[in-house]
Amino acid sequence: MNELEKTTITFEKIKHMDENNNEFWYARELMVALEYKRWDKFCNVINNSKIACEKSNNLIDDHFSQVGKMVSIGSGAKRKQMDYKLSRYACYLIVQNADPKKEAVALGQTYFAVQTRKQEMSEIEYSKLSEDEKRFYQRNLTKKGNYSLNQTAKNAGVKNFDQFHNFGYKGLYNGETADDIAKRKGLRYREDILDNMGSEELAANLFRITQTESKLKRNHIKTENDANQAHYMIGKNIREVIEKNGGTMPENLPTRLRKVLKS
Repeated sequence: MNELEKTTITFEKIKHMDENNNEFWYARELMVALEYKRWDKFCNVINNSKIACEKSNNLIDDHFSQVGKMVSIGSGAKRKQMDYKLSRYACYLIVQNADPKKEAVALGQTYFAVQTRKQEMSEIEYSKLSEDEKRFYQRNLTKKGNYSLNQTAKNAGVKNFDQFHNFGYKGLYNGETADDIAKRKGLRYREDILDNMGSEELAANLFRITQTESKLKRNHIKTENDANQAHYMIGKNIREVIEKNGGTMPENLPTRLRKVLKS
């Protein structure tokens, strides 16, 4: 069992279900899983996540429900301890705002990003989809993600978008640009490389896209050079996580035909 699988089990183990069969996590249990020692520091992360929730036009109370639990303080005495019931989306926001230097946080970002995206499918269970269906679904998400990333990058001062995206590809693909990837895949001139990826490769790129947008916003990046460097580092960091967990490097994943991705 690799480290990512162990982390998935960790987050699943602390998941709870309410009387209506809705999943939730307790903030204090999540705090421990993310290797935070102090509640006050973790509350700062929660507060920043609430702000992100509100800015995304979501109701805070729908995702961060404050609760009080009675806990033992010794000698049979108890006191009320403040906690939160968190939705999966709230957990996703928390790991985006948590300390990225913590390994548990980096792995938590992967877990909640993937799981949150899967939940957007509503009635269709992601695990039951065929590879072609997964590709179609992931490709639609990358299209939406790139559109949103471009808007954020523009606000961060980016003017040369081809160069900006190449920085991300270079980080994730060990120095390869979009043209390099296209040539390796044997694609025609200007053919979209994302249309010729399998679901696993698309998922890695989707994670690159969402994490880069989050970093541009979180760090209030305002220059093109800083935005490019941020995109490169996010791509590189994701590559390192894949390598560390024994995954297949994106350039070694099989090329898939474009035809199944046409709408």
